[in-house]
Amino acid sequence: MRFARKLAAVVAAAGLALTAGCAGAGSLGATDQTVTIAMVSNSQMTDARSLANRFEAANPDIKLRFVTLSENQARAKITASTAMGGGEFDVVMISNYEAPQWAENGWLVNLSDYARNTPGYDENDFIPSLRESLSYQGNMYAVPFYGESSFLMYRKDLFEQAGIEMPHNPTWQQVADAAAKLDSQDMVGICLRGKPGWGEVLAPLDTVINTFGGRWYDEKWNAQLTSPEVEKAVNFYVDLVRNHGEPGAATSGFGECATQFAQGRAAMWYDATSAVSVLEDPASSKVVGKVGYAMAPTVEKPNSGWLYTWALGIPKSSDKPDAAWKFISWMTDQNYIKLVGEQLGWARVPPGSRLSTYQIPQYKEAAKAFGQVTLDSIEGATPAKPTVQPVPYTGVQFLAIPEFQDLGTRVSQQISAAIAGQKSVADALEQSQKYAEVVGKTYQEKP
Repeated sequence: MRFARKLAAVVAAAGLALTAGCAGAGSLGATDQTVTIAMVSNSQMTDARSLANRFEAANPDIKLRFVTLSENQARAKITASTAMGGGEFDVVMISNYEAPQWAENGWLVNLSDYARNTPGYDENDFIPSLRESLSYQGNMYAVPFYGESSFLMYRKDLFEQAGIEMPHNPTWQQVADAAAKLDSQDMVGICLRGKPGWGEVLAPLDTVINTFGGRWYDEKWNAQLTSPEVEKAVNFYVDLVRNHGEPGAATSGFGECATQFAQGRAAMWYDATSAVSVLEDPASSKVVGKVGYAMAPTVEKPNSGWLYTWALGIPKSSDKPDAAWKFISWMTDQNYIKLVGEQLGWARVPPGSRLSTYQIPQYKEAAKAFGQVTLDSIEGATPAKPTVQPVPYTGVQFLAIPEFQDLGTRVSQQISAAIAGQKSVADALEQSQKYAEVVGKTYQEKP
């Protein structure tokens, strides 16, 4: 019954009925030697595709077929395919939200077995917090391509001109004050995500809720989304982005904010540490060398940054796990990191996955502005204790329960509506509370 409930939750989140079928790899025109890879269309993944011919040249018996989708689309399609065991994909890009849950459900191949038998791969080189977040019962079921926490990015030149000093550990009030002072006709004070999606607006917002002393549930799974702490945090976030944020904030996610900041149209941006690959690349950014990096802003709870990794796993339904592992080990190996640095530039190296990355002289030089704060943010994240008060769940910017894909998406839609001015924060949270209560009751009823 427990497994059936989990299966129903993840498939419902993907928007499919339990009776729906999934196309097998053969129906996509793939050959027996083709490894089909489902990936999110972020910049680091685009780089991987551009270098994939190196893998195929070294492994002429394996052909690669990439299916790249936006984050929300990828989550839905990968979740449905893996849960239903359709065999559509041989490699899936998932996160530390899915990996341990899916491993428990028996949907993923144990990759520690492969890693330990691959000379020089060294799974112990992965940053410990990431390695643990992708593990189940001591084994990794996905390996990190890149890891991230969250931090504050700000224009050093603009702050200096305005006479504002940004501390290494800012408070949210200091950020709000700076945003108000730097906001102008040509420059917004700050970029913040407002786009619906549990991995979009809720990622930064949840860290704000946590540090304001809020939580989704109390220890007995009573929903807390209308508590004074949550209401204060959400009002702060919505007011900040409405008053001093980017135009069209309700439809802005990571990609839109990256463009705004990289093109010099925002004074600050609070988001993923992985954004440096865009901001410090002259090919995509007008602010190279002008950006300062500070720890995630706080109120009550310190170390408020999230912990996240885009990682690669092999569904149990794949009939080519050995070939799939060959590709995964190539894309997550130390040599791949050096390849990106040498071919595409050291600022574009997938950050936050391996400890050894931070010992490469060329990367240390390229990352001197952001490398240490990135590492400190990842190592300081506290997914096992994400809030000020005790909670029955783990995860900083998400709740590590299968229902959160659907619950988080519904709540995010309410928050986006408030950012768009379509409803008040109080009304958005009242509806969100009702959604959360339904999920909370299922846990209260469990023996």
